[in-house]
Amino acid sequence: MNQWLADFAYKINIDWWMFALAGAVAISIALLTVSFQSVRTALMNPVKSLRSE
Repeated sequence: MNQWLADFAYKINIDWWMFALAGAVAISIALLTVSFQSVRTALMNPVKSLRSE
């Protein structure tokens, strides 16, 4: 695998913090989305929801 990768003309180095940053961004987007939906549901009027069913 290293020999195959060494044959490429262009090489870049990807540091570990780029993967950590991508993971942190993905987790923060997921938490933001879930918390927004939870707060919106908690503030909704339950009587209005029961009437529509």
